[in-house]
Amino acid sequence: MATPGAPVGGVSSGGPQCPPGPALEPKQLPELIRLKRDGVRLSERDIQSFVRAAVDGSAQGAQIGAMLMAIRLQGMDLEETVALTRALANSGQQLEWPEAWHQQLVDKHSTGGVGDKVSLVLAPALAACGCKVPMISGRGLGHTGGTLDKLESIPGFTVIQSPEQMQGLLERVGCCIVGQSKELVPADGILYAARDVTATVDSLPLITASILSKKVVENLSALVMDVKFGGAAVFPSQAKARELARALVDVGAGLGLRVAAALTAMDHPLGRSVGHTLEVEEALLCMDGAGPPDLRDLVVRLGGVLLWLNGQAEAQAEGAARVAATLDDGSARDRFEQMLATQGVDPGLARALCSGTPAQRRQLLPRAQQQEELLAPKDGTVELVRALPLARVLHELGAGRSRAGERIRFGVGAELLVSVGQRLQRGSPWLRVHLDAPALSDPQRRALQEALVLSDREPFAAPSPFSELILPPNNAQQ
Repeated sequence: MATPGAPVGGVSSGGPQCPPGPALEPKQLPELIRLKRDGVRLSERDIQSFVRAAVDGSAQGAQIGAMLMAIRLQGMDLEETVALTRALANSGQQLEWPEAWHQQLVDKHSTGGVGDKVSLVLAPALAACGCKVPMISGRGLGHTGGTLDKLESIPGFTVIQSPEQMQGLLERVGCCIVGQSKELVPADGILYAARDVTATVDSLPLITASILSKKVVENLSALVMDVKFGGAAVFPSQAKARELARALVDVGAGLGLRVAAALTAMDHPLGRSVGHTLEVEEALLCMDGAGPPDLRDLVVRLGGVLLWLNGQAEAQAEGAARVAATLDDGSARDRFEQMLATQGVDPGLARALCSGTPAQRRQLLPRAQQQEELLAPKDGTVELVRALPLARVLHELGAGRSRAGERIRFGVGAELLVSVGQRLQRGSPWLRVHLDAPALSDPQRRALQEALVLSDREPFAAPSPFSELILPPNNAQQ
C-alpha cells in the first residue's frame, strides 16, 4: 500500500512517521527495507545508514536493490528526498570556493535531449556576465548526446580536472565544463548502477536525489534545471516532467539551494545540427550572435532566469538581455576560447576555431567521410522533424554509445536544412547526413524519411521550446 499523500514513486509531503521509540542503535538494513516496503517514512538517520552501508560495502547488492525497489513502489516524501539527497552529497568530497565567490556560483543542468548544446554556449556567456560556473557534465548514453563528448571532439580538450584545477579555471576564465570525479558523490554512482539493473531508473525521488546531489557538492548559489518533455525526452508527458521539475525545485529549497526549473519541448531537435562536431560548430555560430533562433532563445532565457534568481539582475528579462549581449559582442566566445585553451586545447587551435568562419571551423574538427542528402517526398509545410528516430539512426551510425566506454565517431551527425513551419517542395533537400559508412541502409533511410512530418498548413513561425517555468517558494515570476 502506497504512503498516503505520496504518488507511487513520487515526492510529496506527508506520510506516516516511523513508530516512536528508543533509537540508541542504528536500525539494521533488513529492518529499514521492511519499513520502507510497508510504507513507513524513514528518518534522516535511517537514510544515512542505508547510504553509508552502500558506500562502505556492508550492504549486499540484493539489499541495495530491494531498498531501491521499495522506494520506487512506495515513494518518498519531501523530507525523505531531501535527506537522501544530502546523504548522497555527503558521501564524498565537497567543492570549496573562496568566500568572495559565494554569490556568483551558478550552474545549469539538462535532463538530456537531441541537439542540446546549450551548456557549450551558456557556461561562457554566464562567465562573461560575471558568474563563476563550475559545470559538472556527463557523457551521452543511448540516443541523447553528452556535453563532455561534444567538447572532446575538439582535439586536446581535457574533461578530467581536479578541484584545485577547477578553482584555477574559475579564477582565470570564470567557467569550466568537467566530468564527475570518483571522489564526488560516490554513493550516487553505486545507486545509479543498481537502478539501471533493477528497473528503478524512473523513480522520481531517486532521479531527484541523483541530480541534485551532484549539484549540492558544487556549493552553488543558484541552479536552473532544463527539464525536457516530448517524444525524445526521458518523460514524454509534460505533466510527468512538471512533477520532476516541482520535486527538483522543492528539494533544492529544502537543501538551501535556489533552484528554478524550465520545462522545454524535445520533440524536435534543438537547433539544426545533431552530432558532436556539428553541434560544436553550431554552438560557436550562436556565440557569433547568429545561429538557430530556438537555440539562442533557450540560452538567453535560461541565463536570464539564473541571473535574476541569483540577484545579478532585477528581472528575468534584464538577465536575458545581458546574456544576449555576450553573444552579440563576442565576449561569450572569448570566454569559450579561454576555456578551451586552459582545458588542454592548443591555444592556436582554440583561437582559429573561435575566430574562423564556419567553413574554416569545419576543417579544424573531425569530419565524417561521406555526406548524403534526403529529399522531401511531397509538397508540404514542415510540421515536425521527430528527434527520436533521427537520433536512433545517428546512434547506429556511430554517433552514440550503447555502453560506457564505447568509442564514438565525432564527425557523424546530421544537419536539418529546413525549419519547422517552413514550406517545402517535393524533391528539395531537407536533411544532410554525415556518415562514415559508404551509404545509409534502406531501413535507416526509411526511418529518417518517416521523421519528417509534413502538413497542408500555411507556413508558420516555429514556437519556442521554452514552455513554462517552475520557481522556488517565495519567488514571484518576473
